[in-house]
Amino acid sequence: MRVTQRVKKILGFYESDNPGSKTNLARFLMHGKLAGSGKIMILAVDQGFEHGPDRSFAANPAALDPHYHYQMALDAGLSGYAAPLGALEAGADTFAGAVPTILKMNSSNSLTAKNNPPDQAVTASVHDALRLGCSAIGFTIYPGSDASLDLFEEIRELSMEAKACGLAVVIWSYARGNLSKEGETAIDVISYGAHMAALLGAHIIKVKLPSAYLEISEANQNYIKYGIKIDTMADRVKHVADCCFKGRRMVIFSGGESKDTGSVLQDAKDIKAGGGFGSIIGRNCFQRPRPEAMKMLQDLATIYKN
Repeated sequence: MRVTQRVKKILGFYESDNPGSKTNLARFLMHGKLAGSGKIMILAVDQGFEHGPDRSFAANPAALDPHYHYQMALDAGLSGYAAPLGALEAGADTFAGAVPTILKMNSSNSLTAKNNPPDQAVTASVHDALRLGCSAIGFTIYPGSDASLDLFEEIRELSMEAKACGLAVVIWSYARGNLSKEGETAIDVISYGAHMAALLGAHIIKVKLPSAYLEISEANQNYIKYGIKIDTMADRVKHVADCCFKGRRMVIFSGGESKDTGSVLQDAKDIKAGGGFGSIIGRNCFQRPRPEAMKMLQDLATIYKN
């Protein structure tokens, strides 16, 4: 694996990390169709845990098979594949070494009481990640939730162990809890959540694409006072990337709920224009017929490469 100068520059941003963690970051950055470009596309399939198999896979029953997702990530030339413990175990031998993987280490479910603060249970270990040959662990935090402080402490411990073992750390930062529904994707909230993930030591940060809405009145004043540009999606992506240590931490953006192909491709154009590092996609891949999903992923790669 010959590492490009662009990837070497990105690896240089992680000044405290050991060669193991940097090697695993390089595996994502040097794998698949975007290898060496400094951009990444990751398939994430944890929706079965979060929403249940019927809501997640009824549109495409073939996707109930964990091998389906491994094969899609491989055939589409994606940078990596993220899933919970059982799904990775179900294909770990067949696809050993075929695609870099991320063990999603905490999960929730939609059957818990609605009045509980948003929270997730730790469902795997760093030992599991090493046993399965993963390149990284993944972990969700909920900035805004009354349970968020416990989540911060959990990822502190898991991140320390993972980095000591030479793994990379990916943090899903999804604002929920003491916010309005519109505020969960507000630009000031998304940028705040991304910054928290960077401060918690994430190598790669996953957030939702932000709207132009402003939730926090104190922040709103500064957006106006200092002329922070948030008019276009590319502007907002740039601001989120700036909040991740001025681009020194990789921030990638989720595909969100199912949408038409044109919207998915436009998202990628905006992410690239704003200086984001790529996309992490789930439902917008596996809920489509496979040929349609593969064509969309090919077009996404073309956008990021060109």
